[in-house]
Amino acid sequence: MRTMIAAAMLLCAAPAFAADTTGQPAPAAEPQDMLIEIYRIAPGKHREFLVAIAQYDEVNRQAGLTPRQLFVHQAGAEWDFLLLQPARHPEDKRPALDAAWDKLGLPSGPDYFFSFRSMVAEHTDTFVSGPTTAAAYLAKAAPQPK
Repeated sequence: MRTMIAAAMLLCAAPAFAADTTGQPAPAAEPQDMLIEIYRIAPGKHREFLVAIAQYDEVNRQAGLTPRQLFVHQAGAEWDFLLLQPARHPEDKRPALDAAWDKLGLPSGPDYFFSFRSMVAEHTDTFVSGPTTAAAYLAKAAPQPK
């Protein structure tokens, strides 16, 4: 599990290390609180799961937010999909999110739980801050005594 989370954080951080036209690393933006969700999907439910995630991303789009970043398992640990998204939505977007959810006729309350969980065999949620660099993170730490 630690390996999966470390890999996800590296994937999240990759844009912070993209080179500009001078070949120098781009400066890292201020880290953001993010949510990493790792899913192992119930047998035969993979397409249904992705359709649901696409609908949730459409809700975000209609509310003026970005879609989740989706990573699809290729080899290694036993997970199917990894989602990366901001840990919280801006409060001023809540009415637009609710309206888009209702407009698309998506289930809510216990019906959401029953529907979504029918597709999931196992999942974990991890809250992280990033992307950043080791040097930037250390710069915010208290100086070490000598």
